[in-house]
Amino acid sequence: MATLNIKPASECAYDCISLGEVMLRLDPGEGRIRTARQFRAWEGGGEYNVSRGLRRCFGKRTAIITALADNEVGALVEDFMLQGGLDTQFVKWVDYDGCGRTVRNGLNFTERGYGIRGAKGVSDRGNTAASQLKPGDIDWEHIFGTLGVRWMHTGGIFAALSVTAAETVIEAVKVAKKYGTIVSYDLNYRPSLWKAIGGEAKAQEVNREIAKYVDVMIGNEEDFTACLGLEIEGNDENLKELDLEGYKGMIKSAVNEFPNFKVIATTLRTVKSATVNSWGAICYADGEIHEAEHREDLEIMDRVGGGDSFASGLIYGFLEYNDGAKAVEYGAAHGALAMTTPGDTTMATLAEVEKIMGGGSARVDR
Repeated sequence: MATLNIKPASECAYDCISLGEVMLRLDPGEGRIRTARQFRAWEGGGEYNVSRGLRRCFGKRTAIITALADNEVGALVEDFMLQGGLDTQFVKWVDYDGCGRTVRNGLNFTERGYGIRGAKGVSDRGNTAASQLKPGDIDWEHIFGTLGVRWMHTGGIFAALSVTAAETVIEAVKVAKKYGTIVSYDLNYRPSLWKAIGGEAKAQEVNREIAKYVDVMIGNEEDFTACLGLEIEGNDENLKELDLEGYKGMIKSAVNEFPNFKVIATTLRTVKSATVNSWGAICYADGEIHEAEHREDLEIMDRVGGGDSFASGLIYGFLEYNDGAKAVEYGAAHGALAMTTPGDTTMATLAEVEKIMGGGSARVDR
């Protein structure tokens, strides 16, 4: 039995589109933000990274729905997105006022951490073009009705940016559902984004409303509790140990509360240090829970974007095979590989993902 009723590729211009903000990521490499003398520039955004991974690693046709201030920094972000292979025709360009009083592009300073020093992110994203997206700005009827889209991905980072951003998510997912597009949503709880606008209570109010329209709900250890108010029994708050039975109970209560969830996928990360994490994932589909191979003591170079790369592998597994057991393995393997390279976005290939899924080693290939 097919898990999801996915539209055929022949009827759609896109395999997947993402709705979300794309920021310029400034990375001090092995150093600290506070003492850096140079930064490496990348692009990144929780929702965008998923469609970029689907394009670059998995060869799917993807596009980004976002907004950018029309200046040199916006042009740089677009240049990165084009290198990622995404169609940028739906980017809403907003006139720049000269100094960013009314609109600007987001900056994300991210240090990757090492050993006992955890990764750290400092975002500078107030008044961004994407945060000001509002219902009516994007022609969803054209995208989902005329062009056709098999899968839409968005998430809780974009929904947290403003009241109108959350309203835009709901507007988009309603039209997506009307045309039979599968909707996935990564809860991606970020305390820093909710802190000034009502904290966890507001996060739950917004995310629980959006959750009613979601087919595939994705999160990590803390997202389901923080964003949907679903308790996970038996896990300690520092996430040093994860109790799988607690997750299985949480999934049951999630399905009871949101019967529209056809798939629930959770990454399972135990942080031993910034450089060594245990990494796994589970996926509920067709009434069964599938567990990916657990990678104990996985060595990490840059953890940021690991969850997004999990999501793109998971989506690929459903688009290609419509099979929860396969999808969670693609997701976990792709996420693991993405964390071995710097930057938010994947540098892995499909062959590499399938090699480690098959138990391949890190011996040199030559």
